[in-house]
Amino acid sequence: MLGETKGVVRVVLRLEGLCVLVAASVAYSKFGLGWGTFALFFLTPDISFLGYLAGPKIGAVSYNLAHSYSGAVACLVAGLVLPAPTILGIGLIWCAHIGFDRALGYGLKYSDGFSFTHLGRIGRFSEITSNSAISQDTTQ
Repeated sequence: MLGETKGVVRVVLRLEGLCVLVAASVAYSKFGLGWGTFALFFLTPDISFLGYLAGPKIGAVSYNLAHSYSGAVACLVAGLVLPAPTILGIGLIWCAHIGFDRALGYGLKYSDGFSFTHLGRIGRFSEITSNSAISQDTTQ
């Protein structure tokens, strides 16, 4: 598939995700917002999987909205500027979740299906190359 990241760049992006997970978790601990709340809401962005019930295009959009750093960073900024510790906590938990997913190799989704991400294919058949990718390689 075109547009996926491979090799060393993929490893670097996954390590960045791990760094974000650690940094967000450490920052969360410094604000003393409670680990029960962290655990309760850590998987909340995964509710976006429900978008896949409406098909792969809507699923990819809903997943990407919930797994993009844009909303999480907006919460961080709002939480610091207002000041609003609850919003700040939401942003930190959200960043930690995204970092966790990236560290595991779950990238932003393409509309081809759930297993097609910007970090490469995921799932049981991640090593199988599609015929279209093979034909594109031979024509270049």
